[in-house]
Amino acid sequence: MSTAADSIEPNPIAAAVEQRDWSVAEPEDALRWCERYTRDHGENFTVVSWFLPRRLRAPMFAVYAFCRFTDNLGDEAAGGPERRLELLDEWEHDVRRAFSADAEPQHPIQRALQVVARSKPLRLEPFQKLIEANRLDQRQSRYPLFQDVLGYCELSANPVGEMVLALWEIDDEHRRALSDATCTALQLSNHWQDVRRDFQAGRLYLPLEDLRCYDLTEADIADQIAAGQADRRFRALLRFEVDRAEAWFRQGERLIDEVPRELAIDLRLFTDGGRAVLNAIRHQDYDVLARRPRVSTSTRAWLALRAAVQLKLG
Repeated sequence: MSTAADSIEPNPIAAAVEQRDWSVAEPEDALRWCERYTRDHGENFTVVSWFLPRRLRAPMFAVYAFCRFTDNLGDEAAGGPERRLELLDEWEHDVRRAFSADAEPQHPIQRALQVVARSKPLRLEPFQKLIEANRLDQRQSRYPLFQDVLGYCELSANPVGEMVLALWEIDDEHRRALSDATCTALQLSNHWQDVRRDFQAGRLYLPLEDLRCYDLTEADIADQIAAGQADRRFRALLRFEVDRAEAWFRQGERLIDEVPRELAIDLRLFTDGGRAVLNAIRHQDYDVLARRPRVSTSTRAWLALRAAVQLKLG
């Protein structure tokens, strides 16, 4: 096989959000590239990777690298929404190459995915959905109904769980539904944690129907951010949304008992980490407009330590 540097011209997706050398000579180099990329960009994932069987670490690094790079294309690539849409289109073309038997992907992440897809039952659709979520972020910044927010989660979060189940070769309909619930809960937790940051970036994931129910407008949110304090209406709304996310965690939690032990530890880590975000919001009395709720380093360390003990003790 010829090297990427010899066989293809540099592509805009390579430099859109990364300045590192992206040419690789062999498939193993692409897998190592993804591991370096993940360790540079994925603090939480690196902790989770401690509990993975060695045989799954390289495949998981490839999947995580794809997810992170895709999100970075949608959030950080220069040139505005139209340019990002062009880059996302090219990124989708490259992932199609990764799932093709007679094509050679250009980016090392896609080349690593091609290696993984030859030995694991990965499906193309979840990868395309994640790209579509980032397209949606370029086109839509408001969600009229909670059902619309759930539709966004189906593109932005749930596919990640499907990718992971496929790597473990347990991607059946029942466990996929439970995984979707957990991934949706994690996405909702992230949305509610980042209301202030998203609003200042021009996005609002709080359903507009819920704002009306609590007698709130977008102007009210802007005023409260400027004042550095959420009022009782907004805090009541966030309490409602936090309880909603918790319900999704409870629904998905059953998956922990239906997967291999090592994956169960990771699922517990993600679930407890998402709930820690909800608890951080509660501890601020649901005021996420004054400052972003954060999970303390000690809490994260405790969750990782508890998971390690659980793995050791079985």
